[in-house]
Amino acid sequence: MTETAVTSTEPETDPVPPPAPRAGSAAREDAAAPPGRLWALDGLRLVAALMVAAYHLGGRGGEVSRAWGASPAQRFPVLHTYFAYGCLGVQVFFVISGFVICMSGWGRGPRAFLASRAGRLLPAYWAAVVLVTAVSALPVAALRTIPPSDALVNLTMLQQPLGADRVLGVCWTLWAEVRFYVLFALLVVAPGVTRRRVLVFCAGWTLAAAVARGVREPLLDAVLMPGYAPFFVGGVGLYLVHRDRRDVPAWGVVAASWLIGQHQAVAALWRPAHAGAFSHRTAAGIVLVVTLGFAAVAAVALARPRRAAVPWLTAAGALTYPFYLVHEHLGWPLVRALHGGLGLPPAPALALAVAALLVLAWLLHRTVERPLGPRLRRALLAPPAHRSEHGRG
Repeated sequence: MTETAVTSTEPETDPVPPPAPRAGSAAREDAAAPPGRLWALDGLRLVAALMVAAYHLGGRGGEVSRAWGASPAQRFPVLHTYFAYGCLGVQVFFVISGFVICMSGWGRGPRAFLASRAGRLLPAYWAAVVLVTAVSALPVAALRTIPPSDALVNLTMLQQPLGADRVLGVCWTLWAEVRFYVLFALLVVAPGVTRRRVLVFCAGWTLAAAVARGVREPLLDAVLMPGYAPFFVGGVGLYLVHRDRRDVPAWGVVAASWLIGQHQAVAALWRPAHAGAFSHRTAAGIVLVVTLGFAAVAAVALARPRRAAVPWLTAAGALTYPFYLVHEHLGWPLVRALHGGLGLPPAPALALAVAALLVLAWLLHRTVERPLGPRLRRALLAPPAHRSEHGRG
């Protein structure tokens, strides 16, 4: 998630005033999008975030085993098999992100678009980096300590290309999001968003990513992200479908993205079953989850938008992004305290840990995202101060 986790107060999922329809054949290209907020996206984001949390806290081995005192496969003999598919919540986030970013960029210039992205991502991200770094330094947390230099460079979101340790385990997905934003801003928003330009972008990126996969050149992989491009592109195509459900080329973009995306997901996540594996994800199971993710976003795209706020969906939108940022590295100490310290059974311990993380996410939203996000956007959009031509007297 991505980004995909967006709060209900952010403008990116609020309807952007569409350009007036033009006469002739161009009228369809910039036809007005249906009015009203897509509240169901907020609920879908939270579902994707909970999928990823289930994976990190009970669907894999490794560091989380120390929190449980044994492999999660032993703590959740049946559920761990299903939790293992939770990693595909990231792919669902990327589809949602493609939809939302196309919506957010429509009718905006590059400066407004990038300011909205910075205001959306950075305040909660900075707070999460500081919080997880501080908790990791506590002896009772039993988490790896991040070197101060690496912790500081994490504030730039450039830790991965710079080779620094990651404070947040999920920040690799944010790096993918940032690269998508830059591609979309340069190739679509800067020249002006139109349906035709969006379709060319989708087709071009799909073809270029396929070539990059075959060439296996690291720089092309870094820029074109062949493993994740079909999910972003599929979401963009679904936004075009949202604007006009009769748009056949847009449906073609969605179909091609689903076909390529399920293949990429299987190639990345399927392994042959063997006795030492934590849990065996079947190819059919991976395809099913990817298909359900595309279908869920398509259902939102085709549904009639609601004008009135839906309280629980509003809350879901507010919680998702901060929850996604902190759930992994703060979830492990909570599991250790609830299960190992208080002796709670695995299922109640997991449920209480997730509930506590949701409360923390709400606090981060109220104290960090809500006040600082709009201020950062306004600061980035403010005109530069001009000195007097003759200087100060």
